Amino acid sequence: MMDWDTGPGWGGPTWAGWLGMSLMMALAVALIVAVVVWLTRMLSSAPEARREQREDALRILDERFARGELDEETYQRQRALLTRR
Repeated sequence: MMDWDTGPGWGGPTWAGWLGMSLMMALAVALIVAVVVWLTRMLSSAPEARREQREDALRILDERFARGELDEETYQRQRALLTRR
């Protein structure tokens, strides 16, 4: 007759195999959810980061013009390049 207390795999009771598989599936689902959340946050914050970088570049350009490091033509040309989208 078959021994109903043990099953394939680790040689222990069948419930141990099911418990192990259940835990692995839960970890896999949690990993997939974590990756999706991380990617969503990274992609949604990208435009904000670019806007902050552009503002910083404009501030530095304004400071250089105010100190007299740039002539008006160069200032206007570089400002136009930075304000394009």
